[in-house]
Amino acid sequence: MPNNCITYQKSGYFIPLIVDYLDQKSELQSLYNRFPKIENFKDQMREKNENFPFENREILVSELEKQYTNFVLSESTLHNIKLLKQSNTYTITTGHQLNLFTGPLYFLYKIVTTINLCKELKKSYPTENFVPIYWMATEDHDFEEINYFNFNEEKIQWKKESNGPVGRLETSELNLVFETFSSKLGLGNNATYLKELFKKSYLEHENLADATRYLANELFKNEGLVILDGDSKELKKIFIPQLKEELKNQTSFKKVNETILKLKEYNIQVNPREINLFYIQNKLRERIIFENGSYLINNTKLKFTEQELLVELENHPENFSPNVILRPLYQEVILPNLCYIGGGGEIAYWLELKSNFEANKITFPILLVRNSVLLVTEKQVSKLDKLNVSWNDVFLSQNKLLDKKTKEFSAFIIDFSEQKETLRKQFEALYEIANKTDKSFLGAVKAQEIKQLKGLDNLEKKLLRAEKRIHTEKLNSILKIQDELFPNHGLQERTANFAAFYDKINSYDALLQKLHADLQPLEHNFIVVTI
Repeated sequence: MPNNCITYQKSGYFIPLIVDYLDQKSELQSLYNRFPKIENFKDQMREKNENFPFENREILVSELEKQYTNFVLSESTLHNIKLLKQSNTYTITTGHQLNLFTGPLYFLYKIVTTINLCKELKKSYPTENFVPIYWMATEDHDFEEINYFNFNEEKIQWKKESNGPVGRLETSELNLVFETFSSKLGLGNNATYLKELFKKSYLEHENLADATRYLANELFKNEGLVILDGDSKELKKIFIPQLKEELKNQTSFKKVNETILKLKEYNIQVNPREINLFYIQNKLRERIIFENGSYLINNTKLKFTEQELLVELENHPENFSPNVILRPLYQEVILPNLCYIGGGGEIAYWLELKSNFEANKITFPILLVRNSVLLVTEKQVSKLDKLNVSWNDVFLSQNKLLDKKTKEFSAFIIDFSEQKETLRKQFEALYEIANKTDKSFLGAVKAQEIKQLKGLDNLEKKLLRAEKRIHTEKLNSILKIQDELFPNHGLQERTANFAAFYDKINSYDALLQKLHADLQPLEHNFIVVTI
């Protein structure tokens, strides 16, 4: 199996909007700033430098130093934080929820893509600096989306009630989850590593934000990853002008809806609300609603006039939390960022946002679809080789895969196209006769042609089914491997957790090194990595 990648477009797992974006369709070009090519970063740097205040760098570095107070930093991460004070330093950013124990595999791929792009940019622009940023989505309140991870077809879950920012959740009650997870692990160095990593991350830190920071830092500290928590009063002070614009004029609602009209032939990823902000009070995060001249906090008795709410904003910006529409704007206001890296769904909603950035006079970043990866063992590769199955085959739906391989295994051609064409030519002569006689005869000829063509179709299908029975053993072997690689007929990277591979790899350091070596951010390929 020599080709270890397949284009995103051919993988069958990307929505039409992303396929058209990757194909750089002309009708979408007004929705992004620059396409992710190495040469386009030059103008992106120039534009970002022109409208990113230097004082924002000082605030950012000060806040990062505060956030890392109780953490051991690698020299490379500490160096990168200091570099952010320099005007020739830029960030490449990815964001992710605080999924328990990283959640699905693509958490790793997002961050590796981000780190590798920084390295690639440094080679092309050696006088500039590029810092990889992981933006922790600490203010999200969708706890049920992040409170579990899958391990060998079992759900390891943190069961509790939560309606507020997940980053503030106390992790003291995760002992039971740790015991459950530990009991599922076998013996060996990798099992011990996972137990210690989980224990130190979640049982030795007070809240989910700190636990996730520790976990990501342990995995990527040697690559200089900088982890940022946007749930910060000092950072939100920088964002006050844009928050005022949102509260007073609902600009994002108007601008994003204008863009959605241009995307009418696609499924819309997110729809804006009139006000795209939440209000945080203690452990609750609720929508801000404008109604009858007043600002209400949903599901509470809190109510503000415009003046009262603006005073609250000036005094306590930390209480105002952007939703999915405004969070990207917040990110780009506080970071000297060039590029956002996300999955297909994320890039799809980013494509709705450029007009709102323009209205707020903030540079819109380059949008890059993260690397997608399929992890396979050498044993699986060997079996697929023996069965003459390519990676293009592996990504087919099971019906198409079975049909294709059955035809290849068969001793004769299972394709009646030639016979159908012969039949059509025979009926052409009958049509000539029909046109010279009673017109009712024409209908009879047409009906007979359809009947006989349908008969050939049915014979072809019966022959294919018969051949499938003959080659059942080989076909079942193929399906077994495909089911292993695509759990529940979905992407491995969206289901499996990195812990599930502890008994298949030499070490987690080796796995990460292989990902860093194999992932090529600007190639737009779904990569198969052999472990």
